[in-house]
Amino acid sequence: MKSNLQPIKLFLVAAFSCTSLLASLTPVLAKPALGSSPSDAYGGLRLRSDAKTTLAQAKTFNQPPIPAGRPPGGRVRGGAKRGQVAGCPSTKPDLTALAHFTEEANSVINVWGQTTVERPSWFFYVPYTKNSPYEVEFVLQDQDDNEIYRKAIALPDKPGVINVSLPTTAPALALNKQYRWFFTINCDQEKNSPPTFVEGVIQRVELNPAVLKQLQTPEPLKRYVIYAQNGIWYEALTILAQLRDKNPKDAALQAEWQNLLGSIRLDDIAGEPIFLEKP
Repeated sequence: MKSNLQPIKLFLVAAFSCTSLLASLTPVLAKPALGSSPSDAYGGLRLRSDAKTTLAQAKTFNQPPIPAGRPPGGRVRGGAKRGQVAGCPSTKPDLTALAHFTEEANSVINVWGQTTVERPSWFFYVPYTKNSPYEVEFVLQDQDDNEIYRKAIALPDKPGVINVSLPTTAPALALNKQYRWFFTINCDQEKNSPPTFVEGVIQRVELNPAVLKQLQTPEPLKRYVIYAQNGIWYEALTILAQLRDKNPKDAALQAEWQNLLGSIRLDDIAGEPIFLEKP
């Protein structure tokens, strides 16, 4: 009887060891420090095995009301100023800001969104490549139209979504202040034609303690859902973009990316490749 039990014991020991090994290989998700930049906070994220369950709980982005005061205005698709024709070649899709926007009854577009961090990231689809001799710039202004940051942008190897992060050398966004951003592509070296551009407004807000407590979860997908449900566009977009960058073939993430961009009618951008700035 003793000799018959020995193989069973060895099998159980081996099975337990394999289970422990598999558990140790499960991705560990880093918890970001609140108030840190998205590129630092989410740069090392990897996808957990329960992604489908978490994403199944997600809902379409919860759009907050337009802030009081002067309407933000802006432009989510590329073009020149009213009455002018941009000097850039026509493309489809055009230059596009991956920014939350609303369209009013009078067809006025308001491009704006909320963030909770001092130095957020912006995302843009650019239809031109580094082989094009175009000048590309990102500019950020405070609510008094004072320029606080300007950066020349390098175009990617092929058309796709890129991000621009506010560095530590630039002034941090103040709470409850509105900032206007511009992303401009000048295709005419002689500058006889106006550039194509997108623009919008970003506002840093503070979440209530109950939501901040929920955000202590180390799982990025759960934080994504919390940010989306609370109308925080920039953090929701950043988390999902970085997860997609790390897991480009994950069907659940692809579907949620389509869902998020589709919620603001940017479905045509959802299938474009993502080229994230390395920290």
